[in-house]
Amino acid sequence: MRVALISATLSVGWPTAIAQQVPAAPCRASGALVRIPDLPEASGVAVSRRSPGRLWAHNDSGEAVLVALDTEGSVTGRVRVSGMKIDDWEAVAVGACPGGSCIYIADIGDNEAERQRITIHRVPEPSNEDSIAVKDTFHATYPDGAHDAETLLVAPDGGLFIVTKGETDAVGLYRFPRELRPGATHQLERVGKPRASGKASKTERITDGAVSPDGTWVILRTGQSFALHPSADLFAGNWTDAGRVDLKAIGEAQGEGVAIAADGTVYLTGEGGGKSQPGTFAKYSCSLKPRDQR
Repeated sequence: MRVALISATLSVGWPTAIAQQVPAAPCRASGALVRIPDLPEASGVAVSRRSPGRLWAHNDSGEAVLVALDTEGSVTGRVRVSGMKIDDWEAVAVGACPGGSCIYIADIGDNEAERQRITIHRVPEPSNEDSIAVKDTFHATYPDGAHDAETLLVAPDGGLFIVTKGETDAVGLYRFPRELRPGATHQLERVGKPRASGKASKTERITDGAVSPDGTWVILRTGQSFALHPSADLFAGNWTDAGRVDLKAIGEAQGEGVAIAADGTVYLTGEGGGKSQPGTFAKYSCSLKPRDQR
Protein backbone atom coordinates (compact mmCIF):
# COMPACT_ATOMS: atom_id res chain seq x y z
CA MET A 1 0.00 0.00 0.00
CA ARG A 2 1.40 3.35 -1.00
CA VAL A 3 1.03 6.19 1.50
CA ALA A 4 1.82 9.68 0.29
CA LEU A 5 2.70 12.71 2.32
CA ILE A 6 -0.32 14.99 2.13
CA SER A 7 0.11 18.69 1.45
CA ALA A 8 0.48 20.43 4.80
CA THR A 9 -2.30 22.88 4.00
CA LEU A 10 -4.74 19.96 3.95
CA SER A 11 -3.37 17.91 6.83
CA VAL A 12 -5.72 17.41 9.73
CA GLY A 13 -4.09 17.80 13.13
CA TRP A 14 -1.23 20.16 12.27
CA PRO A 15 -1.98 23.83 12.97
CA THR A 16 -3.00 25.57 9.74
CA ALA A 17 -1.25 28.76 10.85
CA ILE A 18 2.12 27.10 10.22
CA ALA A 19 1.21 25.06 7.13
CA GLN A 20 2.90 26.10 3.91
CA GLN A 21 3.05 24.78 0.36
CA VAL A 22 6.15 22.59 0.24
CA PRO A 23 6.22 19.70 -2.26
CA ALA A 24 5.85 16.43 -0.42
CA ALA A 25 8.00 13.31 -0.54
CA PRO A 26 6.18 10.07 -1.40
CA CYS A 27 6.32 7.48 1.38
CA ARG A 28 5.03 3.93 1.64
CA ALA A 29 4.80 1.41 4.44
CA SER A 30 7.47 -1.30 4.25
CA GLY A 31 6.62 -4.61 5.90
CA ALA A 32 4.44 -5.47 8.86
CA LEU A 33 4.57 -4.27 12.44
CA VAL A 34 7.19 -6.21 14.45
CA ARG A 35 6.90 -6.97 18.19
CA ILE A 36 10.03 -6.56 20.35
CA PRO A 37 9.77 -8.14 23.83
CA ASP A 38 13.10 -6.54 24.87
CA LEU A 39 11.63 -3.06 24.37
CA PRO A 40 8.26 -2.84 26.16
CA GLU A 41 8.86 0.88 26.72
CA ALA A 42 10.59 1.60 23.41
CA SER A 43 10.99 5.35 23.51
CA GLY A 44 13.77 6.40 21.14
CA VAL A 45 15.63 5.04 18.13
CA ALA A 46 18.60 6.26 16.09
CA VAL A 47 20.57 5.13 13.05
CA SER A 48 24.19 4.13 13.64
CA ARG A 49 26.96 6.13 11.96
CA ARG A 50 29.61 3.45 12.60
CA SER A 51 27.85 0.20 11.71
CA PRO A 52 25.70 0.02 8.54
CA GLY A 53 22.38 -1.69 9.15
CA ARG A 54 22.40 -1.07 12.91
CA LEU A 55 19.90 0.94 14.93
CA TRP A 56 20.11 1.96 18.58
CA ALA A 57 16.98 1.89 20.75
CA HIS A 58 16.14 2.05 24.45
CA ASN A 59 13.45 1.76 27.09
CA ASP A 60 12.55 4.92 28.99
CA SER A 61 13.06 3.44 32.46
CA GLY A 62 14.87 0.60 34.18
CA GLU A 63 18.47 -0.21 33.31
CA ALA A 64 20.72 2.11 31.32
CA VAL A 65 21.00 -0.16 28.29
CA LEU A 66 21.25 0.57 24.59
CA VAL A 67 19.56 -2.12 22.52
CA ALA A 68 21.01 -2.79 19.07
CA LEU A 69 18.50 -3.65 16.34
CA ASP A 70 18.89 -4.62 12.72
CA THR A 71 16.80 -2.93 10.03
CA GLU A 72 14.07 -5.56 10.38
CA GLY A 73 13.57 -4.91 14.10
CA SER A 74 15.44 -7.95 15.45
CA VAL A 75 17.55 -7.46 18.59
CA THR A 76 21.23 -8.06 17.79
CA GLY A 77 22.90 -6.88 21.00
CA ARG A 78 22.74 -4.98 24.27
CA VAL A 79 25.24 -2.40 25.53
CA ARG A 80 25.18 -1.42 29.18
CA VAL A 81 25.96 2.26 29.83
CA SER A 82 27.78 3.03 33.08
CA GLY A 83 28.16 6.43 34.70
CA MET A 84 24.57 7.60 34.25
CA LYS A 85 21.41 7.55 36.30
CA ILE A 86 18.04 7.42 34.56
CA ASP A 87 15.35 9.90 35.54
CA ASP A 88 13.22 9.94 32.37
CA TRP A 89 15.26 8.81 29.35
CA GLU A 90 13.14 9.83 26.35
CA ALA A 91 15.39 10.14 23.28
CA VAL A 92 18.61 8.97 21.71
CA ALA A 93 20.50 10.47 18.76
CA VAL A 94 23.71 9.66 16.93
CA GLY A 95 25.87 12.50 15.72
CA ALA A 96 29.29 14.04 15.34
CA CYS A 97 31.47 14.68 18.38
CA PRO A 98 35.16 15.44 19.01
CA GLY A 99 35.89 11.70 19.03
CA GLY A 100 34.12 11.01 15.74
CA SER A 101 30.69 9.44 16.28
CA CYS A 102 28.80 9.60 19.56
CA ILE A 103 25.45 8.59 20.97
CA TYR A 104 23.59 11.36 22.76
CA ILE A 105 21.26 10.07 25.48
CA ALA A 106 18.54 12.58 26.36
CA ASP A 107 17.16 12.40 29.90
CA ILE A 108 14.66 15.16 29.19
CA GLY A 109 11.22 13.78 30.08
CA ASP A 110 9.21 15.83 32.56
CA ASN A 111 5.55 14.87 32.62
CA GLU A 112 4.65 17.42 35.28
CA ALA A 113 6.96 20.16 33.92
CA GLU A 114 8.72 20.55 37.25
CA ARG A 115 12.35 19.43 36.76
CA GLN A 116 14.97 21.99 37.72
CA ARG A 117 17.22 20.85 34.88
CA ILE A 118 17.49 18.26 32.14
CA THR A 119 20.51 16.13 31.20
CA ILE A 120 22.26 14.93 28.05
CA HIS A 121 24.81 12.11 28.31
CA ARG A 122 27.33 11.57 25.51
CA VAL A 123 29.05 8.24 24.88
CA PRO A 124 31.34 7.13 22.05
CA GLU A 125 29.28 5.03 19.66
CA PRO A 126 30.02 1.36 20.41
CA SER A 127 31.16 -1.13 17.84
CA ASN A 128 31.22 -4.59 19.41
CA GLU A 129 31.43 -3.66 23.10
CA ASP A 130 28.92 -5.02 25.60
CA SER A 131 29.44 -2.08 27.97
CA ILE A 132 30.53 1.52 27.64
CA ALA A 133 31.00 4.47 29.98
CA VAL A 134 29.53 7.95 29.69
CA LYS A 135 32.21 10.31 28.44
CA ASP A 136 30.49 13.68 28.94
CA THR A 137 27.38 14.90 30.72
CA PHE A 138 25.70 18.23 30.00
CA HIS A 139 22.89 19.77 32.02
CA ALA A 140 20.49 22.48 30.86
CA THR A 141 17.62 24.69 31.93
CA TYR A 142 14.95 26.36 29.82
CA PRO A 143 14.79 30.17 29.73
CA ASP A 144 11.03 30.18 30.34
CA GLY A 145 10.42 27.46 32.90
CA ALA A 146 10.33 23.67 32.79
CA HIS A 147 8.93 21.74 29.81
CA ASP A 148 8.22 18.12 29.03
CA ALA A 149 10.22 16.93 26.00
CA GLU A 150 10.91 13.69 24.15
CA THR A 151 12.94 14.93 21.16
CA LEU A 152 16.66 15.60 20.82
CA LEU A 153 18.04 16.70 17.44
CA VAL A 154 21.75 16.65 16.57
CA ALA A 155 22.55 18.90 13.61
CA PRO A 156 25.32 17.92 11.15
CA ASP A 157 27.67 20.46 12.75
CA GLY A 158 27.09 18.91 16.20
CA GLY A 159 24.60 21.52 17.41
CA LEU A 160 21.98 20.23 19.85
CA PHE A 161 18.28 21.13 19.80
CA ILE A 162 15.27 20.04 21.82
CA VAL A 163 11.69 20.07 20.60
CA THR A 164 9.24 20.11 23.50
CA LYS A 165 6.30 17.73 23.51
CA GLY A 166 3.45 20.21 23.87
CA GLU A 167 1.56 18.24 26.55
CA THR A 168 1.57 21.01 29.14
CA ASP A 169 2.28 24.02 26.91
CA ALA A 170 2.97 24.89 23.28
CA VAL A 171 5.46 22.89 21.20
CA GLY A 172 8.73 24.85 21.04
CA LEU A 173 12.29 24.58 19.73
CA TYR A 174 15.28 25.19 22.03
CA ARG A 175 18.98 25.34 21.23
CA PHE A 176 21.98 24.44 23.36
CA PRO A 177 24.94 26.86 23.43
CA ARG A 178 27.56 26.19 20.80
CA GLU A 179 30.29 25.62 23.39
CA LEU A 180 29.32 22.91 25.87
CA ARG A 181 31.13 22.36 29.16
CA PRO A 182 30.92 18.86 30.61
CA GLY A 183 29.30 18.86 34.03
CA ALA A 184 28.04 22.42 33.69
CA THR A 185 24.43 23.60 33.58
CA HIS A 186 23.69 25.57 30.40
CA GLN A 187 20.74 27.80 29.65
CA LEU A 188 18.90 26.89 26.47
CA GLU A 189 17.84 29.50 23.93
CA ARG A 190 14.34 29.45 22.48
CA VAL A 191 14.43 29.54 18.69
CA GLY A 192 11.59 31.39 16.99
CA LYS A 193 8.03 31.22 18.19
CA PRO A 194 6.13 28.17 19.47
CA ARG A 195 4.55 26.02 16.78
CA ALA A 196 1.10 27.21 17.80
CA SER A 197 -0.51 28.99 20.72
CA GLY A 198 -1.49 26.88 23.69
CA LYS A 199 -0.73 23.29 24.51
CA ALA A 200 -0.97 20.69 21.78
CA SER A 201 -3.86 18.28 21.47
CA LYS A 202 -3.10 14.62 22.14
CA THR A 203 -2.60 13.87 18.43
CA GLU A 204 -0.21 16.82 17.96
CA ARG A 205 2.25 16.08 20.78
CA ILE A 206 5.80 15.50 19.53
CA THR A 207 7.16 12.17 20.77
CA ASP A 208 10.48 12.07 18.87
CA GLY A 209 12.46 13.48 15.97
CA ALA A 210 15.64 12.99 13.98
CA VAL A 211 17.88 14.68 11.42
CA SER A 212 18.57 12.97 8.08
CA PRO A 213 22.23 11.91 7.64
CA ASP A 214 22.80 14.54 4.94
CA GLY A 215 21.34 17.22 7.19
CA THR A 216 18.64 18.23 4.69
CA TRP A 217 15.57 17.12 6.60
CA VAL A 218 14.23 16.92 10.13
CA ILE A 219 11.54 14.37 10.82
CA LEU A 220 9.16 14.87 13.75
CA ARG A 221 6.56 12.37 14.85
CA THR A 222 3.50 12.20 17.05
CA GLY A 223 1.69 9.12 18.27
CA GLN A 224 -0.24 8.94 15.00
CA SER A 225 1.80 10.60 12.24
CA PHE A 226 5.18 11.88 11.11
CA ALA A 227 6.18 14.95 9.09
CA LEU A 228 9.30 16.08 7.26
CA HIS A 229 10.64 19.61 7.75
CA PRO A 230 13.42 21.29 5.74
CA SER A 231 16.15 21.40 8.38
CA ALA A 232 17.39 24.90 7.51
CA ASP A 233 13.89 26.23 8.12
CA LEU A 234 13.26 24.33 11.34
CA PHE A 235 16.61 25.18 12.91
CA ALA A 236 15.83 28.83 12.20
CA GLY A 237 12.53 28.53 14.04
CA ASN A 238 10.26 28.16 11.00
CA TRP A 239 7.80 25.28 11.41
CA THR A 240 7.26 24.80 7.66
CA ASP A 241 6.63 21.14 6.87
CA ALA A 242 6.23 19.01 3.77
CA GLY A 243 3.04 17.35 4.95
CA ARG A 244 2.62 14.21 7.00
CA VAL A 245 2.12 10.47 6.87
CA ASP A 246 -0.79 9.06 8.85
CA LEU A 247 0.36 6.08 10.95
CA LYS A 248 -2.91 4.87 12.43
CA ALA A 249 -3.17 1.99 9.95
CA ILE A 250 0.03 0.26 11.14
CA GLY A 251 -1.47 -0.41 14.57
CA GLU A 252 1.06 0.98 17.06
CA ALA A 253 -0.21 0.76 20.63
CA GLN A 254 1.73 3.91 21.57
CA GLY A 255 3.93 5.43 18.87
CA GLU A 256 7.12 6.96 20.30
CA GLY A 257 10.44 6.87 18.43
CA VAL A 258 11.56 7.82 14.91
CA ALA A 259 14.81 7.72 12.94
CA ILE A 260 15.65 8.34 9.29
CA ALA A 261 18.39 6.71 7.21
CA ALA A 262 20.37 8.04 4.26
CA ASP A 263 18.25 6.07 1.78
CA GLY A 264 15.01 7.63 3.08
CA THR A 265 13.93 4.71 5.24
CA VAL A 266 12.00 5.90 8.29
CA TYR A 267 12.16 3.65 11.36
CA LEU A 268 9.45 3.81 14.02
CA THR A 269 9.39 2.37 17.53
CA GLY A 270 6.58 2.32 20.05
CA GLU A 271 5.68 1.17 23.54
CA GLY A 272 3.69 -2.01 23.99
CA GLY A 273 0.82 -0.36 25.77
CA GLY A 274 1.41 -1.43 29.38
CA LYS A 275 1.73 -4.63 31.42
CA SER A 276 5.14 -5.37 29.85
CA GLN A 277 3.63 -5.92 26.42
CA PRO A 278 6.27 -6.09 23.65
CA GLY A 279 7.27 -2.83 22.05
CA THR A 280 6.80 -2.31 18.32
CA PHE A 281 8.93 -1.62 15.26
CA ALA A 282 7.82 -0.47 11.81
CA LYS A 283 9.34 1.24 8.82
CA TYR A 284 8.43 3.39 5.85
CA SER A 285 10.30 4.06 2.63
CA CYS A 286 10.38 7.71 1.59
CA SER A 287 11.78 9.33 -1.54
CA LEU A 288 13.89 12.24 -0.30
CA LYS A 289 15.35 14.81 -2.66
CA PRO A 290 17.01 18.19 -2.05
CA ARG A 291 14.46 20.98 -2.06
CA ASP A 292 15.85 22.50 -5.28
CA GLN A 293 15.04 19.26 -7.13
CA ARG A 294 11.38 19.22 -6.11
